[in-house]
Amino acid sequence: MKPRIKKIFNENNDFQHVEVLKRNREKRNKYNEFFIEGVKSINYALQNNWKIKTYLYSMEKELSQWAKNILADSKAELHLELPLKLMDKLSDKEESSEIIAVVSMPENDLSRIKIKDDLVVVIFDRPSSHGNLGTIIRSCEALNVDGVIVTGHGIDIYDTKTIRASMGTFFSLPIIRLQSHNDLIPWFKNIKRSFKNFKVVGSTSKANEFIMQSDLKNPMALLIGNETYGLSDNYKAICDKFIKIPMYGNITSYNVACAASIMLYEINRQRKF
Repeated sequence: MKPRIKKIFNENNDFQHVEVLKRNREKRNKYNEFFIEGVKSINYALQNNWKIKTYLYSMEKELSQWAKNILADSKAELHLELPLKLMDKLSDKEESSEIIAVVSMPENDLSRIKIKDDLVVVIFDRPSSHGNLGTIIRSCEALNVDGVIVTGHGIDIYDTKTIRASMGTFFSLPIIRLQSHNDLIPWFKNIKRSFKNFKVVGSTSKANEFIMQSDLKNPMALLIGNETYGLSDNYKAICDKFIKIPMYGNITSYNVACAASIMLYEINRQRKF
């Protein structure tokens, strides 16, 4: 079925709906939709079969062949044609994007993460920086991570700043939101029934074991704490072991996204080489 095309000339209800999805977390959750823009994000979303509900664009300037192809092949329910000034108002880019999309959120269910004998899942508790979360997602996509779980009160995974920081890789792996560690305990127990060697591994500078000394080849969940406070006591209580990265300078800690990337590289190195 071809998308319905609707021309918009002012900030009507359709425009306001998209604008509120961009800036309001509660509305995103209410409608189970979120806002994306940019070639990489839209390409990744399409490659990974995310459901695009609406495309927005302007016919006041010539669209690129990429944009024309996206619209020609569209399976979206609705196309909104906007004046260029309204595209400029929605876009975060210096030169407004050719296409903006409204995407449906998938089910927020741990079953989206495939459990297997080489499982690596990253759990980030109470992230406070969109840049850090997006960078960790980007490293997870690059280093064979099977899923990312975000817990506690922190920034929204569906915020435009998170997706932009991930360089579109947000759409390449399951990302789940949970209230707390309590939601993970039954899941961990279920995994351990199938894989006795599954480990919950905490990352902390106070660990006694360096990452290169630790056997990281078994199925595992890597726990990453808040940027300021580190791993909570609740998470420490459910860890099977703790690891740390060697540090030789005077600084006492790595940036959390850098630390996560180093640990994921070591996990991948041990398994692949």
